[in-house]
Amino acid sequence: MKLVKSLLLGSAAGLLAVGGAQAADLPVKAKAVEYVKICSLYGAGFYYIPGTDTCIKLGGYLRAEVALNTNSDYSGQFTGNNGARNRLTNYYTMRAREDLNIDTRTATEYGVVRTFFDGVFSWTTGNYNGTGSATGGTAYSSTLALNTAGASPALVGSAVNGTDGATSGGSLGVYYAFIQFAGFTMGKAVSQFDAPWTNYPGNNYDGLVGGSGTVTGVNQFTYTADFGQGVTASFSAEDATAYYQAGNQNLSGASVAGIVGGANGVNAIGGSRSPNLVAMVRVDQAWGLFQASVAAHDNHVAYYGATEPTGHPDDKWGWAAQLALSIKNIPTGAGDVINIQGVYTDGATRYNFQNLAGSSYSMFGSSGIAYQSVGFANAPDTVYVTGSQQESIKTWGFRGAYTHNWDPYWNTAIYGAYAQAQYGSLGKAAICGVGGTFVTGAAVAGVTSCNPDFAIGQVGLITRWTPVKNLTFSADLAWTHLDQKYAGVVAVAPSGVTAKPAAVYELKDQDTITLLLRAQRNW
Repeated sequence: MKLVKSLLLGSAAGLLAVGGAQAADLPVKAKAVEYVKICSLYGAGFYYIPGTDTCIKLGGYLRAEVALNTNSDYSGQFTGNNGARNRLTNYYTMRAREDLNIDTRTATEYGVVRTFFDGVFSWTTGNYNGTGSATGGTAYSSTLALNTAGASPALVGSAVNGTDGATSGGSLGVYYAFIQFAGFTMGKAVSQFDAPWTNYPGNNYDGLVGGSGTVTGVNQFTYTADFGQGVTASFSAEDATAYYQAGNQNLSGASVAGIVGGANGVNAIGGSRSPNLVAMVRVDQAWGLFQASVAAHDNHVAYYGATEPTGHPDDKWGWAAQLALSIKNIPTGAGDVINIQGVYTDGATRYNFQNLAGSSYSMFGSSGIAYQSVGFANAPDTVYVTGSQQESIKTWGFRGAYTHNWDPYWNTAIYGAYAQAQYGSLGKAAICGVGGTFVTGAAVAGVTSCNPDFAIGQVGLITRWTPVKNLTFSADLAWTHLDQKYAGVVAVAPSGVTAKPAAVYELKDQDTITLLLRAQRNW
């Protein structure tokens, strides 16, 4: 009996031990999985970041394009080896680009807090510059081929020996990076001066004159007041550096070769002093949109010469004013729209000749009376000579487009632009007056008309096909005409990068055509 009892107790103890071990090994109930939830507060595509009350949306596009008859994917044959139109000029420039944007929003007692980032990764065909070497050497450069606005300096503009096989350039660009809170916008965003369509009233071509265009954003501190019924007003302090500086040129440093190359003097912009000050009023309603913008721009020169004792001119404030109008629901078809704008500037040239269009031209062509012809022009913000004060360059211009939708899959837009630049008495005297750079000496003895004023005219046609949602193929043909005011002939040795020889050139208006073919998938 004792033996049986011992066996039973031992067995029970063993079972309890095993049962306890098994109970200890049972898994603890897992915490419920927190799935990503749709956020419907701010439109389609937003989701809650798990564990927060912040909504996030990812977007962007992938673009593949080729620009024909240009060394640049964003403008025509205007300067350098691009304007030389010889064996250094590209027949095509290709680019592949991925754009990524991140939009976050959080509801607070002060309103919505929003952050927005947009960056681009690009790979673009480069080009080769002449070196001026007697053996015909060239040097590779990616600076013309890249849309460098917002791009990392470490990744843009590198030049290497053409013999090492380098043929392309990659870049990382930051277009937008801003915070919005309680009516304030802080960071890099489209200028408040710009029309809502920035550079593109109906086109894909980047280089339209006739208005402001910071499609890649500009650093700013802005307050926007919303009055309801689609009426808003904004007041902004915006970074002027680079994007809004067309140049402050000392004409005492001008040369015939430099003027022919598209530079009327030596640029001497000083350090930043004041941001551009911008005010804008907009009415955005079902019928369309109206906007009025004004801006003030400080022109701050470094020195007349290389050192501080040479002195400097006083700062000179420039300004710009722009009107923009969009008309929707026009009777030609559903979704058809007309976008137009006009601008006047005085010492603030970039509000007309926007940074992707540029304001410097040196374009070569054929001639029946000389080695070749050349048309050149330059519109900085201000000019001066050593010892004088600054004189502003005045410009005016307009651009616009009409877009017609043939059906849900096809649309066509016709667009155009015009801009004119006018020098004052000081600038004209320094270049074309008695003793002026372009009328003194044997090299310019054949010049029969001298005037630095000029105009740019542009006309284009674009057709888009969208076979499925968010996938668009387009063809954009743009023509640009340089109407310069010089006449006669000039004997000059142009820049070595163009491979142009010292010869006699006819002074003549120039034209160029660019065809931009693009495929783009938005997501």
